[in-house]
Amino acid sequence: MGWMMNVLIIPFAVLSMVVNTLGVTSLFRFKDVYMRMHGATKCSTLGALFASLAVIVYAITQLGAGGGVRFAVLIVHVVLALFGLLIGNSTSAHVLSRAAYRSGILPKLAVIDEYAEFNKKEMAEELAEAEAKNEEVE
Repeated sequence: MGWMMNVLIIPFAVLSMVVNTLGVTSLFRFKDVYMRMHGATKCSTLGALFASLAVIVYAITQLGAGGGVRFAVLIVHVVLALFGLLIGNSTSAHVLSRAAYRSGILPKLAVIDEYAEFNKKEMAEELAEAEAKNEEVE
């Protein structure tokens, strides 16, 4: 187990710390909410991936050394948690950026705003649906 820890687990853990530190740095260094969200979500997802890989390698080494079923369960839990994190992180970043755009916070360094026309159509459709629902209630 000693060589496995030195060769795989420690580099995964160090990579996780470095990438998560970059994510925290992006919150302070980037200029607007979209760049900050991009840096934070990408780095936290990648950092969690490396940390999960370190835990999985540790559990595999313990499982190989006769550690019991609990390490197999640990692997399953880590994989499920990682899957949830991968889905949840990207979805929450999308929802937050869309809410920021709809509330009027525009990207500072954007040259072309291709979402503006689509957003106008979408908002008009939502307004028409809301008015139709209000008429049904009355």
